[in-house]
Amino acid sequence: MDEQHWIFGYGSLIYKVDFPYLDREVALLRGWSRRFWQGSHDHRGTPESPGRVVTLIRDPDALCRGVAYLVDESVFAHLDHREKNGYERHRTRLLLEHREETVTGTFYIAAENNPAFLGEGSDRELAQHIAKSHGPSGSNAEYLLSLAAALRDLGEHDEHIVALERELIQLQES
Repeated sequence: MDEQHWIFGYGSLIYKVDFPYLDREVALLRGWSRRFWQGSHDHRGTPESPGRVVTLIRDPDALCRGVAYLVDESVFAHLDHREKNGYERHRTRLLLEHREETVTGTFYIAAENNPAFLGEGSDRELAQHIAKSHGPSGSNAEYLLSLAAALRDLGEHDEHIVALERELIQLQES
């Protein structure tokens, strides 16, 4: 049998699926936490004023819930272009939650040593940055709110995302 190609989405790949796929499963990735620490010069910001998007940070005790897509190998060309701003492909083991099956999959992360990495800040600082950022793919606030809604739909409570969403909504209401 040919090798299967699973892609793990933990950010916009959860809710903005612009590629064909053969199957979709809620999946878990061990040892990584989702963080709004990556700069976006090409989607949710500009080179002069980058937005913030999620990447994964090593966290041995963490369990990151997202979505895995079974895809044809040809989809990687599209995803490599979409995830070009500092992201690299990595292979890992994923647990397909409803199947209770472990598969090998690919995920994209933007490591701390890439030029677009912005790093951490307080929830308030990150939300303020997100609130003012816009790029060719839309507002950075829309990205955060869409991700928060998509995670709720998965039954996922990601404290980092929930805290940023709360801060952003407070900023928008003031």
